[in-house]
Amino acid sequence: MGKKFLWALILLVAIAIAGGIYYFKEEPASAKVYINGIDANFPPFAYVDKDGVPDGFDVKSVDWIAKEMGFTVKHQPMDWDGIIPSLVAKKIDMVASGMSITDKRKEQVNFTVPYWKIAQVIVAPADCTKSVDELLSGGNKVGVQRGTTEANWIKENLIAKGKDFELVEYDSAPLAIEDILNGRIVGAAMDDAPAKDAMRKKPVKIMGTFGMASEDFGYAVRKEDTELLNMMNAGLEKLMASPYWWELKEKYKP
Repeated sequence: MGKKFLWALILLVAIAIAGGIYYFKEEPASAKVYINGIDANFPPFAYVDKDGVPDGFDVKSVDWIAKEMGFTVKHQPMDWDGIIPSLVAKKIDMVASGMSITDKRKEQVNFTVPYWKIAQVIVAPADCTKSVDELLSGGNKVGVQRGTTEANWIKENLIAKGKDFELVEYDSAPLAIEDILNGRIVGAAMDDAPAKDAMRKKPVKIMGTFGMASEDFGYAVRKEDTELLNMMNAGLEKLMASPYWWELKEKYKP
């Protein structure tokens, strides 16, 4: 056997061994996949675009955090009024989709550090001349997204205390906007971020607040998932200190 042939054989064996080691190398633990439950129609924070792809301020924020912290995230559109039960039942792993931090929700889930502050407002047609008090009176129909903090607050603090208007519940704030424009309701209560988003797209305007205190948004995880909570907190803090945070705010204008 010639020297050249022997060295070629040794080289081929070495390559095969190295290739085998590479092929059978285990995936790093950081490749874990987490499912993020989102509202499919809550622009600008979370929505599904015309091509069926999840998008929005929160969606892109979590995509950045996942890349930075070394995990994979998939965004799962869900009905908002069942999203916390789905989280508790382990059908999803987190909710990063414009969720208000409340004491009632804290009884079921843990929240990250706050990342956005919002106010609740009444939206009406762009040519509306009535006050908020006038809209929330006289037997008028006013819309709200079911399962939201504003829906619960209105029921407990306005309807239950004798305010004379009918609350009409919708699956999303944009659906309520459509019914404002076709005259089925006189206005709708919602967070100011989707209200501003609607104003950029439709002939509606913000009439003012209705007495509910402002709230903070946070990401929700299960009580027992402390590792995920710590990772999301660390990722959020990195994101909010990065130039990309300002790019997101400029793009989505929440």
